[in-house]
Amino acid sequence: MIITSCGNSEKIAKGIAKQLKAKYSPLTIGAFPDGDFYLRFHENLKGQEVVIVQGFQPSPDMSFFDVIFAGETARDLGAKRVVLVAPYLAYMRQDKRFHPGEAISSKIMGKHFSSTFDEVITIDPHLHRYKSLNEVFSCKTQCLTTNGLIGDWVKKRVRNAVIIGPDGESYQWAEVIAKHAGVECTVLHKTRFSSSHVAVKQLKPVEIKGKNVVIVDDIISTGHTIAEAAKLAKAQGAKTITAMCVHGLFADDALKIMKKAGVFKVVSTNTIGHSTNAIDVTELCVQALKK
Repeated sequence: MIITSCGNSEKIAKGIAKQLKAKYSPLTIGAFPDGDFYLRFHENLKGQEVVIVQGFQPSPDMSFFDVIFAGETARDLGAKRVVLVAPYLAYMRQDKRFHPGEAISSKIMGKHFSSTFDEVITIDPHLHRYKSLNEVFSCKTQCLTTNGLIGDWVKKRVRNAVIIGPDGESYQWAEVIAKHAGVECTVLHKTRFSSSHVAVKQLKPVEIKGKNVVIVDDIISTGHTIAEAAKLAKAQGAKTITAMCVHGLFADDALKIMKKAGVFKVVSTNTIGHSTNAIDVTELCVQALKK
């Protein structure tokens, strides 16, 4: 087995290689003088299983391009099996045509990846309108979850906690995390007026006063949804407020917006490299590759 990366997720890729006692071999990626893309493997891939580990942040468009070229090249060089491990998989949020004429990005991405890879492994993808990855990909897939890891973190590090899911879509997995941590949870109803204007209210009443509130979401992008939830928790007497996510995009001034709303700590997994990373997903990926 040969493990490589296209630039993102190198730490995870090297960790996977170390645990599996496999070779980590970096790619050379560059450009010709006219701007044309250049990619080169440095190992004999004939008969090998090649695992490309690449999260799709930063530069999701370039990452898409990189992994297609890397996967097709590995296959052309005789790899017996080519696997994509995408800790964060982009393009899943555009899962329907919201307005006439729009591209359904997830379907297009799935079509190309299915023809390039034998298997796609990813973590907590955006499946809000899809029941499974099988609706996006025709190749083999594994959909991993960090629910247990997040639940463990809360259980070990937050006393007298209560879990808040910031919208209806988050309730099912917020409940799993809360159960794993042995604490109560509630869900907020979110009304989105724009990308930066969100209003929330508590649907399932739980005691917030004096509690250490943990707001959990799959993705934190602009931070506005977390901020509105934090304001509500603060108004109800929360002792402390922590924001946790699987994928920390943190666009624009997301961290400042959340801090201003009362969030004192932000925690993310390392599916996207960031200073808030506190939960390592390497072992999840290793166990998936062993299957």
